[in-house]
Amino acid sequence: MRYCLKVLTLLLPGVLWLAAETCQAAMPDKPNILFILTDDQGWPTLGCYGNKLVPTPHLDQLAAEGVRFTDAYVTPQCTPTRAALLTGQHTARNGMWHVIGWYGYPWAPVSEPAFVESLPRSTYTLAKGLHDAGYATACLGKWHLTTPEDGNYVRLKQSAAHYYGFDYSPEPPNGYHHEGDKGVGWLTDQAIGFMESHPDQPWFIYLSHHTIHNPVLAPEETVARYRAQGAPAEGLHNATYLAAIETLDQSVGRLLKRIDELHLRDSTLVVFLSDNGGVEDIYNTEPFTKGSGVFRRLTVGEQQFDNAPLRAGKGSAYEGGIRVPCLVRWPGKTRPETVESTPVHVVDWAPTLWEVAGAKAPADWKLDGVSLVPLLQGKQLADRPLYWYLPLYDLRWGLTPAAVLREGDLKLIEYFGDSVAADGEYVPGRRLELYNLKTDLGETTNLAPKMADTAAQMSERLHAWMKSIPVDIPGANPHHDPARSLLETRQKQSWNP
Repeated sequence: MRYCLKVLTLLLPGVLWLAAETCQAAMPDKPNILFILTDDQGWPTLGCYGNKLVPTPHLDQLAAEGVRFTDAYVTPQCTPTRAALLTGQHTARNGMWHVIGWYGYPWAPVSEPAFVESLPRSTYTLAKGLHDAGYATACLGKWHLTTPEDGNYVRLKQSAAHYYGFDYSPEPPNGYHHEGDKGVGWLTDQAIGFMESHPDQPWFIYLSHHTIHNPVLAPEETVARYRAQGAPAEGLHNATYLAAIETLDQSVGRLLKRIDELHLRDSTLVVFLSDNGGVEDIYNTEPFTKGSGVFRRLTVGEQQFDNAPLRAGKGSAYEGGIRVPCLVRWPGKTRPETVESTPVHVVDWAPTLWEVAGAKAPADWKLDGVSLVPLLQGKQLADRPLYWYLPLYDLRWGLTPAAVLREGDLKLIEYFGDSVAADGEYVPGRRLELYNLKTDLGETTNLAPKMADTAAQMSERLHAWMKSIPVDIPGANPHHDPARSLLETRQKQSWNP
C-alpha cells in the first residue's frame, strides 16, 4: 500500500484521487491481529468483571471499545488450552489434554489414556493459516507445546518456528520468567517492535505472557504500593499478585497506545484471553508426591485469588477453572460496550481468525470450533453443546478423570471413578454433577439426584461425543494398586505408552 501511494504522488491531482481509490479498493481486507494470552488469570481479576482490588483501566477500556464475553471458555490447564487455540480442535482430537512433560498416576482407580507429548510439526496451526494468507507472524513468550528440540515451556525456538507457522520467535533473556516483572515489559517491547517492522504487511502477534503463573512476580515498587495499601505479603489477594495484575494492564495500555500512534487502530483486531482460570487453592502435594498416595482428604497448601462468584480455579472442571476473561476490539465490526453472554470455546478462535484473514484450513483438517465473526458483528450463533475431555488426575487442583458437557444453561460433569469434594475429601465411585449456571453460577447445588433422567441423557450424549472422535472413555484401571492408589510419579511404567 505504501509503495503504491509513493508512485501515485507523481500523477496529477485529479488522476491521483481516482487511482488511489482504485488501489485501496483492490487491497484485501486483512486486519492486523494482536492475540494476548495471559497465564492463570481468573475471570474476576479485571475491573470490567467486578474486580475492585486492582485498577485495570486499559483492559476496561478495551472492553468498553469492543466486546466483553461473560461465558468464554478454555480448558483448565495451559498446554491443553494452547493446543486447542492453535489447532481449532478439542483436546480429545489433538490428544494434548495433559500438561507436558509427562507425569501421571499409574496405580489410580481410573486409567489415564496416553496423551500427545509434543505438538507435531505437521499440525495445521492458526499461525500457518494466517501465514498462508499473507501475514507476518510472531510467537512471543510462553510456548509449552513441544519437546526441547523445537521449544520448551519458556519459548518456541526460532530455528523451529517455521514448522508451526511463525516467522519470528525471539530468544528471551535467560531466566526472564523467574525474575523482575516476569518478562511482561520485554514481551511488550517485542510486540511493539514487530508491529513497527511490518508497515506494509498484515501481522499476527501471538503474545503469550507468563504472568500470573507461579512464581508470581511483579516490579518491587508496585508490590510495595499494594503492601502499603494493606495487601498481605502472602496468601489470598497478596500484594505481589495484585501488582502482577496491574503490570499486565499497563502492558495492554502500552500496546493500545502504540497501535494508535502507528495509526493502526482501525485496521487491528485485538483479542485478550487467559489460558485457564486463576489459582484459588493449590492443594498440599505431599500426600500424593512424597507420601504413599493413600489419604482421605486433601488440605489447601496455598491460595492466591478468590474466583468468586465462580467455584474453584485452575485445573478444575468447575467454572473457576474453565471460564475466563475475554475481550475483543475490532473497530468498524464490533459495537462498543457490547456484553456477550453466548458461550464460546477456545477451539473457536482458529476458525474465527482464519475467516477474518480470508484464510481456510485444508479440507482434511478437522475443526471443532466455529467462527465467531457473526457474533462479533452483533448477530447470533446457532445453539450448540460445548465439550471438555479431562481424562486425567492432577490432585494439586483436585482433578480426577472427568468430562464436561454444557447445553444451554445446564452443565454436566461426569467423574468416571472418583472425585474430590469441595472440602478436599476423596470420594470413590463414579459421580454425575448437574448445575444450572443461570440460577447457580457458583455450582453449589448438584441437581443430578433430582434430575436423574436429564443427567443420564446428557451423560449419554457426552459419551456419544467421545465415541465420535473417537477417544478412550476412562474406565477401571487394571493396574490399580490400593497401597499407592493416588501416588503421582514422573516415571512411566511399562504399561504407559
